[in-house]
Amino acid sequence: MHRSLRHALLAATLAVALPAIAAEVAGVHLDDKTSLSGNELVLNGSGLRTRFMLKVYAMGLYLPRRADTPDTIATLAGPKRIQIVTLRDLTAEQFADALVEGLKKNHSEAEFAKLQARSDEFRNALLAIKAAPAGTQIRLEWLPASGTRLSVGNDARGKDIPGEDFYRALLRIWLGDKPVDADLKNALLGKG
Repeated sequence: MHRSLRHALLAATLAVALPAIAAEVAGVHLDDKTSLSGNELVLNGSGLRTRFMLKVYAMGLYLPRRADTPDTIATLAGPKRIQIVTLRDLTAEQFADALVEGLKKNHSEAEFAKLQARSDEFRNALLAIKAAPAGTQIRLEWLPASGTRLSVGNDARGKDIPGEDFYRALLRIWLGDKPVDADLKNALLGKG
């Protein structure tokens, strides 16, 4: 009896002492927590973007707190981060065009018209990257004080794009009614 109790206490102690298990997607490590603008964000979900059975990128969605619906995620206050790690060589044009296509698919013509100038600015910042070889880390972050920031590696690219509506529009690429990948959508919502 005492031996069983000791084992149970040891197991409980180890469980408390060990950090939460981070995600592993196609060999890419995604931390379970990160910090952005002095705020702690948690990994809401992570998954793999595939196209024609090819692995394109691993992705994680970091939020101030966990949420399991696109509407809840869109309205969460505070910073947010989309973390993407490419799994194959991509040109900046391929990546930029795919994101713009995702924006258009998830917005009406009138909605996209309101986003057009900022979408063009964002696309131009992506095109300036020229290439995203396998292993490139791309972050799309919502910073309430300044807007949507694009970072490649640890370097910000282009200017921060104002308006939370633009970041919400980006989220719809993966979480909208016509996501680029339904399995990835479920994974980012923590349902995969």
